[in-house]
Parts: sequence; C-alpha cells; structure tokens
Amino acid sequence: MSDIFISYARSTADQAQAIAESLRGLGYGVWRDDEIPANRAYADVIAERLATAKAVVVVWSAEAARSEWVRSEAERARAEHKLVQLSVDGARLPMPFDQTQCADLAGWSGGDDTPGWKQVVGAIANLASPSHARHEDPRKAVRKLSICVLPFANMSGDPEQEYFSDGISEDIITDLSKVSALDVTARNNAFTFKGKSVEVQEVARRMNVTHVLEGSVRKAGGRVRITAQLIDGTSGNHLWAERYDRDLTDIFALQDEISEAIVGALKLKLLPAEKKAIEQRGTDNVEAYNLYLMARSYWLTGNGGDPRREEAIERLARRAVDIDPGYALAWALLATGQSALHRYHGRAGDGGQAALDRALALNPDLVEARALKALIMSNAGRHEEAAAEIAVALRLDPESYEANDRAGTISYNQGRLEDAIRHWEKAAALIETNLYAAFMLVSCYTALGDGENTRRVAGIALARAEKVVAQDSSNGYAMGVGVTALAALGEVERAKEWMNRALLIDPGNLIMRYNFACALATSLNDPEAALDMLGPALERDPSGLLHDTRNDPDLAGLRDDPRFQAMIAEAEAQLAAANPADGAGA
Repeated sequence: MSDIFISYARSTADQAQAIAESLRGLGYGVWRDDEIPANRAYADVIAERLATAKAVVVVWSAEAARSEWVRSEAERARAEHKLVQLSVDGARLPMPFDQTQCADLAGWSGGDDTPGWKQVVGAIANLASPSHARHEDPRKAVRKLSICVLPFANMSGDPEQEYFSDGISEDIITDLSKVSALDVTARNNAFTFKGKSVEVQEVARRMNVTHVLEGSVRKAGGRVRITAQLIDGTSGNHLWAERYDRDLTDIFALQDEISEAIVGALKLKLLPAEKKAIEQRGTDNVEAYNLYLMARSYWLTGNGGDPRREEAIERLARRAVDIDPGYALAWALLATGQSALHRYHGRAGDGGQAALDRALALNPDLVEARALKALIMSNAGRHEEAAAEIAVALRLDPESYEANDRAGTISYNQGRLEDAIRHWEKAAALIETNLYAAFMLVSCYTALGDGENTRRVAGIALARAEKVVAQDSSNGYAMGVGVTALAALGEVERAKEWMNRALLIDPGNLIMRYNFACALATSLNDPEAALDMLGPALERDPSGLLHDTRNDPDLAGLRDDPRFQAMIAEAEAQLAAANPADGAGA
C-alpha cells in the first residue's frame, strides 16, 4: 500500500503530478486517483486507499475548495489526524480547513529548498516514513524534530496550586511552538496524559514525536522549584535534565532558560526573532502573572452561575492590572468577569466594555479580547458583526480555547448547531477540565437527534462534573451539568437525586436552575416541572436568560404552552420597564 494519498481537483492535475514525483523521489509510495484499475469501482478504491494511507496530501485550489470529493477526502484525513494541506493558488480554504496550517506552494517549481515545500515534507515525515527510500538519493526525507510537553506535576502539596503548574506547562508549550525547526504537540493532546502514569516511549509513539519533556513544579512562599527532563522518545534515554531552585520573581527568566536549554539539547538554532518572541509574555511582573493564572483558573473551572466566581475573577484581574496597567490579557479577563456579572447578575456598569477596549488598545490581535468582543456583539443581536469578529479570532489562533468556545456560543445563538458542535468539540478537547463545552454539546446532539454522540459527550460531561463535585460539593453549576448528562444517559433516578441535592446546596444559582429546566424539558420529559423550574429563574434574571429561553432548542417543546408564553411576555415587560430607551430586545 502507498504511504501517501494525494487529493486534488482536475484543474491542478499537473501540480499534483509534480508533487507526487517529488515525494516519490524522497522514497515515499504515492497514490493518485489516475491509478484506479478499470475493474474496480471508483468509490471503493478511494475509500480503501484513504484508509491505508499514512498521510493525505490535499492540494487546495479554488476548484478543490468547491469539490465535494476533495472536501470529503480532506475531512476524513482530518478526523484521522493524517491531513497535510498545501495551496497552489492562494484561494481561501473552506471551513474548517482554514483553521489548520496550510503550506503555500503558489508558484512552486519543484525546488527542494522553498519554505512551503520544506513545510510539506516536514509534516509528511511526522506521519509516514519512506517505504522504499533509495539510499543513494541525497534528498531522502529526514524526520523533523518534534516534542510533547507533558503537564508538569504539581508537587506543592496544595491542589489549589494546580493552576500554577498548568500555567508553567502551557507557557513552555507556547514558547517551544515559536521555534520554527521544532514541531510541538498541541496542549489539548499533551494534557490528555495529565495525572496519568505513562511510559515516555508510549507517549512518543502515540503522539508521533521524537522527544518528550516531563517535569514538576513546587511553589511555596516566594520560592519555586522546577525539575525538567528531556527524553529521547525512541531509546528512552535522558538527553538533558535539570533542577532549578529560584525566587518566584525569577520565574520568567527561568522559563526562558528551560526553553533555550531544550533547544540547545536538540542542537537546534534559535533565531533572533524566535528568541524575542519567547521572551514576550504580556507582563514582566510575577505577581500580576500569578494573579492572572489564578483568575483564569476560576473562569475555566469555577462555579458558573455563582456571582462569587465572577467577583473573584474581577478582583484578581483588577489587582493584576493595577500592578501592571499594560497587561492586556488581564484586562481581557477583567472584561470577562464584568460582562458575566452584568449579563447574568444584573450588576451596574458597562459590562466590561472599558476593560475590553483597554485590552484591544494594548494588543489589537489579542485573541481572548477579540473573542469576547464577538460574543458581546452576538448577545446584542449584531450577528453579522459577531461572525466577522470571531472569524478574525479563529484566524489569529485556531487552537485558542476562548475563540472556539465563543464561536460555539455564537453559532448556537443563531441556530447553526453543526457549526456550534465543530467549535465546542474543539474547545472541549483544548481544556479538559472545563465543563461548559462538553455540556453544550449534549444540547446540540440531542436537538439533532444524534443519540450515539449525545451519549458520548454526556459521558464526558458527567466524568468532568463528578470530578469537580468530588473536589467541591457545593459547586451547583457542576451538579447542573451532571444532571443534564445523567438524564441524557438514561440515569433518571440519579439525575433527580443530584437535582434535589443541588437545589438544597445552591438554591440561588439561576443558571443551574435554567439548566435543570432544560433537562426536565428534554431527557426527563417533565414539561410541568420544567416550567416550575424556569419561571422563578426567568423572573429574577430576565436580562440574562430571556434570549436563551426564547431560542434554546432544549425548550422547543414548551413554546406552545400558555404558561411558557406568559413567562416570556412577563420577562419582556419587566425588561421594557427597566430599560425604556432600549426596549425588550436589547
């Protein structure tokens, strides 16, 4: 069987042929659809070759972007993690392929030393080894160096310091990703090993990398100890190891030192622009950095619907920007907390607009700020502007949790459930501790009648909710997610037990009550109980819940009920009285 499958449109047959010949010259077995035997069905052969190929090279062009065949082949390759993309005419790629790296081969004349071709060869080398390489050929492909940074273990003796060790791990991944000669496993893939005892060589095999970095962090008082080991993924030998004991104020220099030591151990050259990029962290103040990490941990894993979470985020982020007024990330997180307090808890103020404007003034390309701006536009009914803004955020960083999470919400608000699913599947994988994306996927798949995927994501949501509740039995939001997941899995009695317990522990959590209403209206099939649950929540927070109540597919079965219609009318009147200039649709 061939190592490489090439997918292309007819107008680029010549380019596809040139690409195939160059790859054959590197020792790869290459297959194109001009080799289909006369006695075989086209679709059968395509399916067979796609299944057995180690890498699928998609030659994008304007025609290929419109081709159902090319898009179908590309989608299967993407799902199986063996997609290599290149463009020969600069045409815009269709979604979601525009969110994945694509080599530029416009004007390529077959040279081995062009950046685009090197990018293609490096990507293929990470997926497939030449099956019949000719030893005398000096162009034989060399596997590009690659690394998986395992989540550093928290050795502080305090589970609440987990945010700090995770932050260090994420920063090292980000730093190494800036080295052009090194491929780095994405955070969401690396963090699947968090808390697990795994053999390094098994990690290297599963992640298809040449090297693995593992380590630990101990933070106590004003000191930090970091150990790190760089390991050859094939032999299991240590190439480099070090232990650092430093003042916490040295943490940025220490992270730079670790990244540069890894680059040196791999015998790579760090370009001046790459060194400069690594050293840019958004702030030079360790206290502001620590406060930001803590605030973001609350946002990702805290008790959603409890105003104390947003208040903690606001206090921590506010203190961070007081310390460093130029810290754009902290300004964006401050805006996130203020926006949630304004929308869901009726707090006075501008809903974080000033903080958001400040973040964007400091860094117009800050993904977190662009994504929040898009969400605020969507909540205000400015759907076209929101779509344009979130597209910018996704282009800036297709691997951003914030961008994918907000894109899911924006799509969901507009009833585009397939798009919402695509973004929330990505978001759920990016941050494995976050509940929201997995929880919302249950709603999407349920609305589409996809029972198999509903059960799959419900299992993920339940596992995450159980983990949170085990650590914090008063987390009403996690219990609300658990109820929805249990109901979708058919565990009705357990779902009701969780619901009753949650209402005793956190009765004022309106988002939790709203989620219970959704579960009662769908999987638990109790519309009267759903209305009983929804009414008080909508009455107490019409500004935050009215839009969701109007449009949520989980509540579709209630919309013809007179009680439901009366609730909506009362909420609209309440909003109109409170905001006479804006009207109920503001």
